[in-house]
Amino acid sequence: QGQLVESGGGLVQPGDSLRLSCAASGLVFSNSAVGWFRQAPGKEREFVAAISRSGALTNYADSVKGRFTISRNNAKNTAYLQLNILKLEDTAVYYCAATRDTVLISVPDSPSVYVYWGQGTQVTVSS
Repeated sequence: QGQLVESGGGLVQPGDSLRLSCAASGLVFSNSAVGWFRQAPGKEREFVAAISRSGALTNYADSVKGRFTISRNNAKNTAYLQLNILKLEDTAVYYCAATRDTVLISVPDSPSVYVYWGQGTQVTVSS
């Protein structure tokens, strides 16, 4: 059974940076697309970024394009989300997710496509 564990969240000020990590186990990580989602209090979970199996393709929500960078290291079974120029509205619980190896969509942005989910890591941006 696949498991994902996020880390790297914290309390930062506007303009700061964070790097989130997502460590995978129990699945063939290199066969899965990986996505990051976030959920703020009172809001629905929203797509942030996705990366293809090889890392060659990426997809970003408009709200984070140019500020966040998704990457992965298949040799370490780990994906990352670099968060730069953080804003107050980036405050949320951030979740990483992975697809089954049978999913054909390279960089899916729908949470329904992902079957493995981490427990989430809190990112709080406050002045």
